[in-house]
Amino acid sequence: MNRRKLRQALSPWLTAGGFFAVWEVACLAFDIPQSILPSPIDSVKAGIEFWPVILSASMQTLYTTLVGFFIALVVGVVLGALVGSSQAMYRATNPLLIGFNSVPKVAMVPVLVMWFGIGTVPAILTAFLTAFFPILANVATGIATLEPELADVLRSLGAKRSVILRKVGLPRALPYLFASLKVAISLAFVGSVIAEMVASDGGIGYLLLTASSSFRVPLVFAALLVVGVLGILMYLIADLIERRSTRWATRGGGSL
Repeated sequence: MNRRKLRQALSPWLTAGGFFAVWEVACLAFDIPQSILPSPIDSVKAGIEFWPVILSASMQTLYTTLVGFFIALVVGVVLGALVGSSQAMYRATNPLLIGFNSVPKVAMVPVLVMWFGIGTVPAILTAFLTAFFPILANVATGIATLEPELADVLRSLGAKRSVILRKVGLPRALPYLFASLKVAISLAFVGSVIAEMVASDGGIGYLLLTASSSFRVPLVFAALLVVGVLGILMYLIADLIERRSTRWATRGGGSL
């Protein structure tokens, strides 16, 4: 491994280590109470002390997040392909989609509770609603921006609209899709945690609510760190799949 690759591999770890070091030093230097801002060491100690509770809660949140995310992936790709393949539909549905995305998803949680009750279903649906729009919008944009000259050539060769969409449009939209997945998985975690705080009896969100109500701030930060780690892991998985699936779309490895 040459020096440049080594520097690229170590830079995220060094940045994270520097952040936690500054956080720890600031808590010690300013003598900040745990009830206001626990240090990273205190948060890790709380995580070790309550690891069975955190593990159970994190697995619940991971489950609801992944289920909602995969539903958003399927629905977003299908609707994105339909919307992006027709300019008329793209223009007609764009205001509706923007209006839907502008509605705060946390405001929809009470409605979901009235419909489905307290539990896992509102958390899954909230994760779906928060992750759905980026996937749909990016897939639709990737297909809608297909070069008209290329589509005309394919039509002149006898290709049907469905064939152009399957053979050219969807592969053309893959870089857009994977770019949206890395955003959508983070939003899905946010949606799950918010729903669990409002209308659930399990998960990281419920743990955050109960821990904060009893002023166990180190446990709150331990749970937040777990959510951050899970989000990073899901992002890295999406990034790995993107690099392996869309290597053809990258023309150069250098920076501007």
